[in-house]
Amino acid sequence: MSQFALSAAPPVVGTSRLRLALMVAGFILLWSSAFSAGKVAIADCPPLIFLAVRFLAAGALMMALAPVSGIRWTLSRRDVAVFAALGIANQAIYLGIGYIALKTVSAGLAALIISANPIVTAVFAVAVLGEHMTWRKAIGLLLGLGGVAVIVQSRLALGTDQLGGITLAVLSLFSLVGGTILFKLYAPKQGLWIGNGVQSLAAGIAVLPFALGFESFHDIVPSTSLLVAFAYNVLFVSIFAYLLWFRILTVSGATAASSYHFLIPPLGMLFGWLILGEHLAPADLFGIVPVALGIWLVTRPATVLN
Repeated sequence: MSQFALSAAPPVVGTSRLRLALMVAGFILLWSSAFSAGKVAIADCPPLIFLAVRFLAAGALMMALAPVSGIRWTLSRRDVAVFAALGIANQAIYLGIGYIALKTVSAGLAALIISANPIVTAVFAVAVLGEHMTWRKAIGLLLGLGGVAVIVQSRLALGTDQLGGITLAVLSLFSLVGGTILFKLYAPKQGLWIGNGVQSLAAGIAVLPFALGFESFHDIVPSTSLLVAFAYNVLFVSIFAYLLWFRILTVSGATAASSYHFLIPPLGMLFGWLILGEHLAPADLFGIVPVALGIWLVTRPATVLN
């Protein structure tokens, strides 16, 4: 979801600084915990079925709440097409591959790989958006990828994560990077609530045929944990976190969350340990430092480095 480091942010002044900080902090916590919540869900439900129902439920709920909240339809046909494309890239493909990866990879490692999004996006932005490759981005890229490599090698050696799942997580990352650049190039600045509903519905429609073709509803095991995970993913991740994210981008641009985004890798691993009891090795703690520092270097506004 991260569209960091792609555009300069207008200054945020006065009391809006606190509001922005709270929005960013809320998004970081929700985003960091999302993979752990997803791992809980797919323990009792096939991943694509879970995602299809989650997306469709979130989209239907947002569309139903729009008129009640006084939100009018302001999207053009082009806007709908762009939001639908974003939903397929940023949700259907990204999470479809990512949730399949969770079958054989830990939630903490999946969150770590996906958190490299701003680093990879910064590189692609040089080629696609004509941005400059600065020394900060180059060093951040080396540190981030090096730290991920250390942790991946350690997990493979310990046998806690499988190469196939790691490969899928990387493919999921590149889908998110593509959606990130697509958002910065084409996304409308208005109608984000309804636009987010369009994204979720498009993602659900895109995932549903694969869910019906490759998975079975008979494999669902009804449980309290599945119900809680479903409610959390629909209300807090699919709706609230995405709206927070697009609101942050619209209000302040990419640099608004740069001071906080480096917290996602350690928080993702922390939630994996707290919620799922995932193992944390010394190599994880050693590798997370260059990853966080690399993200900080890539996303940090140049004017803050004085």
